[in-house]
Amino acid sequence: MSRSSGFTVFARKEAQEIWRTWRRWVLPGILVFFAVTGPPLARYTPQIVQAVAGDQLSGLEIPTPTYLDAYGQWAQNLTQIALFALIIIYGGLVSAERRSGTAVLVLTKPVSRSAFVVVKAVVNAAFVATLLLVGTLLTWGLTAAMFDTAPGAALWSAALVWLVLAIQFVAVMTLLSVLISSAAGAAGAGLGVYVLASIAAIWQPLADYTPAGLASKAVAAAAGQDPAVAWPVVTSLALSVGLVALAATAFRRREL
Repeated sequence: MSRSSGFTVFARKEAQEIWRTWRRWVLPGILVFFAVTGPPLARYTPQIVQAVAGDQLSGLEIPTPTYLDAYGQWAQNLTQIALFALIIIYGGLVSAERRSGTAVLVLTKPVSRSAFVVVKAVVNAAFVATLLLVGTLLTWGLTAAMFDTAPGAALWSAALVWLVLAIQFVAVMTLLSVLISSAAGAAGAGLGVYVLASIAAIWQPLADYTPAGLASKAVAAAAGQDPAVAWPVVTSLALSVGLVALAATAFRRREL
């Protein structure tokens, strides 16, 4: 078997593993839940607030919700809870296979260590992209049903910006799962990276020119604004490639 065919076989194996394990339920379940509940929640927020608060908010005027509120709910959920779930789920992306011995079996085939890492990153990034497509389509359709109008530009711009951020964190977790044997430890380190990036985004130059600003720019795009995303997207994609390359290099030097 040639190296290229081994690469293809391992990519197929990785895709099947996603489908056969708990990973096919957790992140998809979270995204579908937010996609299905976000638009109705945005549409009926004034009624919910009035029902809960009663006369306590009688003097407060709640703005009439629009389709942008539904888009904003989707973007906020993506940049927070969905991203946290992604980080936790991929804490053992590589280390789990090392512990179980699967990595040794795979690497006896014509699959290099670098290919092993690259395939894992690429296949799981494609999995996340597919889930995002489905969730965004659901959000778009339900928003149109709730508000009778749903221009797609703001929603899809926000989704694409978040996808770049999600791919970056798949790359981050690929590297951390090579360097840290414990899935919980890698997940904790990944959450630390998220927190540091959020703090860095407070400084405007970093938010405008580095991946640190992607989360806030996804939310801004969902709100119908036109944030400048070129630099954060380019630097994030470059960083993702660099992180996966670093993970491949580190994996070549690790004992199985």
